[in-house]
Amino acid sequence: MSEIENPLLGLIDHGQSYWLDNLTREKIRSGELERRVTREGLRGLTSNPSIFHEAVSGSEDYDALIDRAAKDGKSAYEIYEALVLADIRDACDVLRPVYDESDGLDGYVSLELSPYLAHDTEGSMRDARRLFFEVDRPNLLIKIPGTPAGVPAIEQMLYEGVNVNVTLLFSIERYRAVAEAYLRALERRLSEGDAIDGVASVASFFLSRIDVLVDQLLSHRIRFGESGEPSGDASVSPEDLMGKAAIANAKLAHQSFLELLDSDRWKRLEEAGARPQRLLWASTSTKDPLYSDVRYVEPLIGPHTVNTMPDRTIAAFADHGVVEDTLTGGVDEARRTFEALDDVGIDMAAVTEQLMNEGVQKFMDSFDALLTTITDERARSLRVGGEPEPSDLGTEAPHVDAIVESLTTRRFSRRLHDKDASLWTRDP
Repeated sequence: MSEIENPLLGLIDHGQSYWLDNLTREKIRSGELERRVTREGLRGLTSNPSIFHEAVSGSEDYDALIDRAAKDGKSAYEIYEALVLADIRDACDVLRPVYDESDGLDGYVSLELSPYLAHDTEGSMRDARRLFFEVDRPNLLIKIPGTPAGVPAIEQMLYEGVNVNVTLLFSIERYRAVAEAYLRALERRLSEGDAIDGVASVASFFLSRIDVLVDQLLSHRIRFGESGEPSGDASVSPEDLMGKAAIANAKLAHQSFLELLDSDRWKRLEEAGARPQRLLWASTSTKDPLYSDVRYVEPLIGPHTVNTMPDRTIAAFADHGVVEDTLTGGVDEARRTFEALDDVGIDMAAVTEQLMNEGVQKFMDSFDALLTTITDERARSLRVGGEPEPSDLGTEAPHVDAIVESLTTRRFSRRLHDKDASLWTRDP
């Protein structure tokens, strides 16, 4: 395929940037990342604990660094940060030309805070400041979730000049709270005479996970008649609503974005040099094989947006994606979809709240798995005299496994590291 034929290169003409939702050391060292940037129009990159876990556990690219760090006496968490920050810095350097050429619009690499800080405002701010300055690259975005505790951290970090990728957004209400935090941060800077033209932020709206859960709930509501065919009120058919919730949610969120851009409040900030906090479409891989593999790309193309895609979705869109301005179309249909979902008993507020909590939990699980992998590699590096003999727990093994699982649920190791006094009891 020639560059002209590649639909990925056509997105920028419609005001949308595409970013890669994957980061590995191999992509950086092999030159693949640079090739995508220079030849295929890639304009940014995102990462998260799940991506880093796959990168570290799925290759030997990190073994030498883990070995050196272990022998230098570093803990598993210190090794984790050394691995992550090295990759993030290198990726920022590869994308720096995009950042410079776009005058700071694109060329960003996103680094996620520990998921254990999702409900910790002070901890989020502490680590966001530290990591932003340790990476020391202007094209770094710190990922902070749009939880109730995350919103004040997001505002304060933007006020201080730390670039923020607001992650794990599912509900329109949470997005509005995040957009308000962005406005307040800019207004505070402006009132104190600080520049606002260099403050960068995106709001990451998650898509496919919404359809996975809503489709499951809709399947519970399909009624069957004697013929075996779905039956019920033809005006509200659960099966006809399947696969529509995520795109409808995104289009309605974008309407909130457009309302903000049309406000006098925003126009005053824009005149002072502010850029919009772009909507970023995340979780864009198609989970249901019955749906199109570009389902979460084609209907959401429009100005002031980013679509961050995994490798598979990028390849699919490059092969057969259609580039058209689609984002502002079908808004009335999106509203009707939400009304119909309500009619069949789907509470979208409850759905999006559940998905946010599940998203945090999934990142915690990946983060724990990543640290376990590093801990095992660290132990192997420090082990003397070969592999130890495995212990024979016999019939006690299931009991021990249950205890370990319970301790993991209680975040025992993390709390022990943080010297949590509540782990101890006065009962002898």
